[in-house]
Amino acid sequence: MKFPTESRRISTQTRSATHTRYSTTHTRKSTSVTLVDAVVLGMRLARWVRIGVRASAEWVGETVTPAGWVVVSAAVVLLPLGLVFGWTELVVIGWVAVALIAISLPFLAGGRAYSVDFVLPVDRVVAGSEVIGTLAVTNVSKRLELPGRVDVPIGKGLADVYVPLLRAGRVHEERVIVPAHRRGIIDVGPVTTVRSDPLGVLGRSRTLADVHRLFVHPVTVSIPSTSGGFVRDLEGNPTSDIVDSDISFHAIREYAPGDGQRHIHWKSTAKTGTLMVRQFEESRRSRLAIVLSLHQAEYASAEEFEMAVSAAGSLGVRAIRDGRDLAVVASVEIPDIVRGSIRSVRSLNVVSTRTLLDDLTAIETSTRAMRVEDVCVLAAQVVPDMSIAFVVCGSTQTPRQLQALTLKFAGNARVVAVVCDPTALPSFRDLAGTTVLTIGVIDDFRSLLNRRAA
Repeated sequence: MKFPTESRRISTQTRSATHTRYSTTHTRKSTSVTLVDAVVLGMRLARWVRIGVRASAEWVGETVTPAGWVVVSAAVVLLPLGLVFGWTELVVIGWVAVALIAISLPFLAGGRAYSVDFVLPVDRVVAGSEVIGTLAVTNVSKRLELPGRVDVPIGKGLADVYVPLLRAGRVHEERVIVPAHRRGIIDVGPVTTVRSDPLGVLGRSRTLADVHRLFVHPVTVSIPSTSGGFVRDLEGNPTSDIVDSDISFHAIREYAPGDGQRHIHWKSTAKTGTLMVRQFEESRRSRLAIVLSLHQAEYASAEEFEMAVSAAGSLGVRAIRDGRDLAVVASVEIPDIVRGSIRSVRSLNVVSTRTLLDDLTAIETSTRAMRVEDVCVLAAQVVPDMSIAFVVCGSTQTPRQLQALTLKFAGNARVVAVVCDPTALPSFRDLAGTTVLTIGVIDDFRSLLNRRAA
């Protein structure tokens, strides 16, 4: 009878101990989870605060204009100083600044529901002209839009376009003039809408259109094909080299072992009784090279360089239209640290007149470019079978330097130096094998070539 009682007592104690162990374990786990949650929550709050502070700083930096920073400084600095020291003037200035900020804030509310379309009719023009673009602003919302402003960046400048009050669905068009007075590449855009108060204290902008790239080509003159009198004809004006097989007959000589039988001149053979063969003057496919000087010290002014680019472009365009083999070579910029050990030139794209003028549009002088005589040496190596080379340079080249240009090329290549000097009269002269053309304006280049070709 005692055994069952003891068994129940032992079982009760076991359940009690088990209940106590589970209760204690549960209490420790609950305390641990609470601490971890608190740490995680604190880290999240710190991150949210940091994100909020960063976003607020970015908003202030993008919204407050330079004039607005003056107003904000007056409100933050002058007003407390005036209240502390009792200076009425500072207090008045501070409260005026606060009022200006309060008045400016409503102008930033909402956003301009504009759809902006900017169109340039062309992407390539000649220097000295203007391009008129069309800016169309459409109210795409179903409500009335307040007046605003649209900014159109043009190169380093900025064009402001005023947009009047627009009803829903209405379109406002404006003409934007893009001046293209000087050769170069002009980036137009991106077009941005601006929300700002009348005093310009606060402002917000939004980009709405892409960037349009406008190529301003150098001014070129039309050189007639008769100017090819400088160049050996494509179809084979003869050279002074005598060969055994060509199309330009030169003379008759006695037959030598190895001569082809098809060149035997039978009438002369019958008269002399000895085999006689024909001789020919070598006809060579003309290959024209244009070497453009880019070293800044070789030009007395920027006007000279622009004239040199126009002369090179005029020659290149004429050669491409005539179907001649053409190479246009210029120096690349070489760092000062390796200038003594490295020489390099670039060949401009001559696939078409457009690609050539595009490359000439972006070309500029540099103090790191090689001297023109070094460019000529490399041009003679990279342009095989060159028959004539035009070297376009500035007025700082001396006669001795111009005369030495002939030595930079092969002996059978003719060298023509085009010297651009706005202060000189147009002239044509010969310096010991180097033909020198001096031009004062780009039209002189055409007249000199026409006169020489005639």
